[in-house]
Amino acid sequence: MLSNEQVQELITSTEADRIERTRSITNTDKFREAICAFSNDMPGHGKPGYLLIGVEDDGSLSPGMSITDELQKQFASYRDDGQILPQPVMSVFRQGHPAGGEFLVVEVHPSDLTPVRYRGRVHIRVGPRKAIASESEERRLSERRSVHFRTFDAGPCPAATLDDLDLDAFQNTYRRQAVDPEVIRENGREIEAQLAALRFYNLGKRCPTNAGVLVFGKDPLNFFPGAYVQFVRYDGETLADEPMEQKQFSGSLMAVLREIDFFVNARFS
Repeated sequence: MLSNEQVQELITSTEADRIERTRSITNTDKFREAICAFSNDMPGHGKPGYLLIGVEDDGSLSPGMSITDELQKQFASYRDDGQILPQPVMSVFRQGHPAGGEFLVVEVHPSDLTPVRYRGRVHIRVGPRKAIASESEERRLSERRSVHFRTFDAGPCPAATLDDLDLDAFQNTYRRQAVDPEVIRENGREIEAQLAALRFYNLGKRCPTNAGVLVFGKDPLNFFPGAYVQFVRYDGETLADEPMEQKQFSGSLMAVLREIDFFVNARFS
């Protein structure tokens, strides 16, 4: 819950890139785009963004609006329905209005895993309106992520080059699932920038990331000796029994998963 001072500030604030007020409860695309944009925090405020449902632009309550449990559950479901990725950090709660009555608050915290996408598009706030991130804006969000969240997968793999990746698998398989088709048609960026936007390439080091090598590498074993999956069937119920059959699966993660799927279906279906 917000304090009275915070509520007064939200309903009257002119910080248009952190606050969106609406009387609508049915425009689900609009709501998800707002959540995505607040997660990306393009201006770099480092503060939550707020979607206020049932509040007019002048700060008054929308007439006839009822804040029900079902409405609260509807907005809470946007967090984990898989359409906004990576998953946003947000909370949904009822809030009392100074003039009496209630409105619904969706509080969205800036993500450390930018760029955040809704249906493959990177939405941002540009002053009072939402927009699709440009090439340079998307690159800024990617660079911001590397500063805030340095995990193994996001780290650079300096020994690898672009030639070590199966770019056909990236462009014709993975990218089609991860990025909106219209964005792909309009995309004039070099392949390095496209990979970097999806965290598979480090533009600063000019090399693939560890994730890029594991997911699209022609031979990840050249860089990671343990990058394989091993199947073993034993002649008994314990690991001490003699192996009857064994097989090692190696290669890019996409290829390995397909091969395992075929192998298991052939053996056990």
